[in-house]
Amino acid sequence: MLSLPSEPGLHRLCSPNDIPAIVVRGAATGPTLLVSAGVHGDEYEGVRAIFETVEELDPQALRGTLLTAPILNYPAHRAVERNHPADGGNLARQFPGRADGTPSERLAFAFDSEFLPHADFYLDLHSGGIRFAMPSMAGYETADPRGRAAAEAFGAPVIWGHPVIEPGRTISSARARGIPFLYTEARGAGRIHPDDLLMMRRGIVNLMKHLRMLDGRPEIPAPPLRLHGIGNTDEGVSATVDGFWMPSVSLLEPVRAGQPIGRIVSEIGEVLAIPEAPADGLVGLLRKLPPVSAGDVLLLVAAREEA
Repeated sequence: MLSLPSEPGLHRLCSPNDIPAIVVRGAATGPTLLVSAGVHGDEYEGVRAIFETVEELDPQALRGTLLTAPILNYPAHRAVERNHPADGGNLARQFPGRADGTPSERLAFAFDSEFLPHADFYLDLHSGGIRFAMPSMAGYETADPRGRAAAEAFGAPVIWGHPVIEPGRTISSARARGIPFLYTEARGAGRIHPDDLLMMRRGIVNLMKHLRMLDGRPEIPAPPLRLHGIGNTDEGVSATVDGFWMPSVSLLEPVRAGQPIGRIVSEIGEVLAIPEAPADGLVGLLRKLPPVSAGDVLLLVAAREEA
């Protein structure tokens, strides 16, 4: 397991399996907040949010420890690919991993065994990456009131409650250990939008205030839009043909079951397919990268939580 420094201050190190880590040890005792980013190699908002947050955090004002893995999937990050370049594995589906498995399974196992045992709360920072747009949001498990309270404190413009946490995720490993958790998403597109960077930086600090690691109350800019649903991005509306994707809906736009959501056209502009919304709800994920292959996810519909 990763050995945490005992002296107050900011410490930069690597785990026994070479996962980059930054630790801020507080001057007073308190809980350990574990924050990861870069599970997918094409997601950058969380990476920068961690770098900037640890630089500005005063260890003398901190109770407990902020433990971070800013670029968890470093091989994918360097390759500018979503998945691990050695085996094509989606790290967000490999947990808890295997010590003797594929490279992505070994990486998942290393994080599960070296980082998660330290955590009193876990935050995993994601975004839509290069291919997708997603709401700037915090997600939690509806059955765990600790997660919902943390989601409310995080300060995201959207919070998404999930009745099911499916296996293979970082957060499903946290759940198996009894560790409360949140995850985030942001608009992605391979760029860092300043509003998303602000949301994540403020959210980390808000979460530390919520956990009594820092003094003060969480800063909540506005009441959030509340969504619910399973939210498995692997099970959205998929392309049935190869082609060029031209969506006709926007992120968080209301849609009706059977409503056309765009067109897939050929290399000469011939319409090949007109995908439809599978249910009433709001657009919770939208593919933005135009080239598509049959089976690629195009859209995910979320339900709005009624007050």
